[in-house]
Amino acid sequence: MIEKTNYIPSMFGEYVFGDDIMREKLPKDIYKSLKKTIEDGKDLDITVANVVANAMKDWAIEKGATHYTHWFQPMTGITAEKHDSFLSPQKDGTIIMEFSGKELIKGEPDASSFPSGGLRATFEARGYTAWDPTSYAFIKDDSLCIPTVFCSYGGEVLDKKTPLLRSMELISTEAIKLLGLFGINDVRRVIATVGAEQEYFLVDKDMFEKRKDLIFTGRTLFGAMPPKGQELGDHYFGSIKPRVMSYMEDLNRECWKLGIFAKTEHNEAAPAQHELAPVFTSANIATDHNQLTMEIMKKVANKHNLVCLLHEKPFAGVNGSGKHNNWALATGKGMNLFDPGKGNIAENKLFLTFLCAVIKAVDKHQDLLRITATSAGNDQRLGGHEAPPAIVSIFLGDDLCTVLEAIETDGEAIEIRKQRMETGVHVLPDFQKDTADRNRTSPLAFTGNKFEFRMVGSSFSVADPNTVLNTAVADVLSEFYDRLSGAEDFDTELKALLRDVLKEHKRIIFNGNNYTEEWIREAEKRGLCNYVTTPDAIPHFTDEKNIELFTKHKIFTKEEIISRSEILLDDYANHVNIEALTMLEMAKRQILPAVFAYTKEVTDTCVAKASIGIVDVAAKSTVSDLTELSAEFSDKIDALEAAQFKFRELKAASDKANFCRDTILPLMKELRRVSDIMETTVGEKYWPFPTYDDLLYGVN
Repeated sequence: MIEKTNYIPSMFGEYVFGDDIMREKLPKDIYKSLKKTIEDGKDLDITVANVVANAMKDWAIEKGATHYTHWFQPMTGITAEKHDSFLSPQKDGTIIMEFSGKELIKGEPDASSFPSGGLRATFEARGYTAWDPTSYAFIKDDSLCIPTVFCSYGGEVLDKKTPLLRSMELISTEAIKLLGLFGINDVRRVIATVGAEQEYFLVDKDMFEKRKDLIFTGRTLFGAMPPKGQELGDHYFGSIKPRVMSYMEDLNRECWKLGIFAKTEHNEAAPAQHELAPVFTSANIATDHNQLTMEIMKKVANKHNLVCLLHEKPFAGVNGSGKHNNWALATGKGMNLFDPGKGNIAENKLFLTFLCAVIKAVDKHQDLLRITATSAGNDQRLGGHEAPPAIVSIFLGDDLCTVLEAIETDGEAIEIRKQRMETGVHVLPDFQKDTADRNRTSPLAFTGNKFEFRMVGSSFSVADPNTVLNTAVADVLSEFYDRLSGAEDFDTELKALLRDVLKEHKRIIFNGNNYTEEWIREAEKRGLCNYVTTPDAIPHFTDEKNIELFTKHKIFTKEEIISRSEILLDDYANHVNIEALTMLEMAKRQILPAVFAYTKEVTDTCVAKASIGIVDVAAKSTVSDLTELSAEFSDKIDALEAAQFKFRELKAASDKANFCRDTILPLMKELRRVSDIMETTVGEKYWPFPTYDDLLYGVN
């Protein structure tokens, strides 16, 4: 066991051009200058870039790299890269290995080939990638990967990282200003920290390759529930199967090599579902790490003859997969601004101020948080018993709500301290309870010293929710600063401020069961948003208040907001359309022939038995049922095909999205309903692809 674990510290970050490598490879003055750029946001000197580029190149070649690439995160939601070799030809026909500061700082991918929502025409092709020195370069697939941002020739933002970085600078600035009013003047930066828990499914690769729906869409479009699902709760935190454990061990190693803080692994609630959770780091690096983690999950699975499914709802009837985005704010010295402290919570004015800032920000911009968690895939998941509903609310727990109620009513402050949990067994240790319970039904839950945003889909980039959280909270912190900085009596004005915030925005706080119908009705009374589907939510991205928020703080321009709305609607419609086309192909070319073949065999059996005077009632009933079902199935196919023709005639992204929601998805649901009934009737050897029984229980 010692030999097995001793290698981890030496392996960790092996393929990362991190701080220790930079300190070793760079001259002291260059290293100090680069650190100032990273930590203080100072401009990057081209001289520094040249030295860093050469050191990166030498280090990468030592590690076996032959190419470099600007690694960026376009609006596709995944990453992109274009590889160039270090090779540089000489006049005498020889070559040398070169990499300049100019090549490090800037690249030129084709901007017209990525989603732009109308910002770029096809003939307007030039785009730029620019080095992000706040995220370490790393080696992947024998290439030096340089984290970058991505913009068009006209400067329009075409990626997810640029707005995230802008929002991180913004919330740092506003938080530092507010901290100064509390007499905390030695803070140089405040960091938005994130830990993204990643849920996923594993299925056998051979079975996966027999399912066109999984191949083309990432989820099963047909499939009857197996006799056993997740009813017994025996898979959650259960013993991990040997094949899965072998996969997890390899996954950890590959993550650790790239400096990813893979920490926790376990079985999730649904059969074949699992989770990987990392240690917290800055929002920027956490976003990069999560994108890499998803890619590594798929690659490692392939080596084990498995496939990793990151779709939000790959199997109807069992839990889907989310990505719990744990968000907090910390000073550069490690002080967590959401830590209630060990003393009386009611007296921790700094904590209560930042807590109330989140309450106000989330209430004002609940629509934006909902939008960051919307897609065709996540629409399948939200509102089920593994995911919060589409209504955004905050869970704080009874203790904190008691403190806040006293502030709102100007009542006497009630002393609330963390309590000790007594086990009642002498040999077992007592321990300190958290400030609040965990509410798994809440979209945004305070979990002791951070906020857990549970709505994000498993395939999503976490850049979007963290951009919104940073921007919305920073905007409120700015309002707080403006009001408090001119106060004659700071404590009196702070008390009034917190009271006003709670009176106006307490509607967003809900500690109960978010799954109940009563909460839906209560939320409507409170005036909370309930955007059930993607087409319901996306149009609100361009609401005047949201445009004002992002443009005021220079996170997005109005045009960039509109373009992102178009991209999201287009993405939704395209995903649903691909699913519909896949369903039609499977229905016509696989399911119907299988049903006809089985019906013929049973019919032939009936005829053979009848010829010797035997009437097989069960067989005749089966033939009758399948004949009726296959006719209904054919009608459903015709209806979905007709809808497909209408879909192709539509031009506007919003019209396509609405048509998918209102017409195509209901028709798909009906087609599946009939198929799933036939699946339970047709003989097992006739069914044309692996069933839920095979997929959910096929990995041992």
